[in-house]
Amino acid sequence: MPACFTLDDLKRILREGAGTDDAVDLDGDILDTEFTALGYESLAMLETFGRIEREYGIDLAEDTMTDDLTPRRLIGTITEQVSGVPTT
Repeated sequence: MPACFTLDDLKRILREGAGTDDAVDLDGDILDTEFTALGYESLAMLETFGRIEREYGIDLAEDTMTDDLTPRRLIGTITEQVSGVPTT
């Protein structure tokens, strides 16, 4: 299992599971953009969370999925779980 989770990992999983909105460039500066602004609503995020949990062998808490969730925050949460080292 990888010791960290990167933006590239997240983009791959988003594209595979939920696809991408034509109006959104995932290769742009998206780290601090809320997922809803990127076109990912709750159903798409549930699919994304499920894929991450299966692929990385982790359990994401339900309260992780908030309306203001950004890629930066999600990557930090996942990295903490897979590496066992808290991110700050």
